[in-house]
Amino acid sequence: MEQTESRLTALEIKMTYLEDFVHQMQEVAVENAREIDALKRKNQTLEAKIEELLENEEIPNRRPPHY
Repeated sequence: MEQTESRLTALEIKMTYLEDFVHQMQEVAVENAREIDALKRKNQTLEAKIEELLENEEIPNRRPPHY
């Protein structure tokens, strides 16, 4: 009976550590998701700016000055 109680206590301790670990991993996953969303928005903004610059810029068809 004592062995069963000690095994049960050991399992409860492991379960507590695992629950804490899962909670920490969930926090990291949520933080990473927020960071990914922010980076996606920045990337879209930069893509739009680059596209706008390419549309508005005229590229001269002449030799560079160092020739």
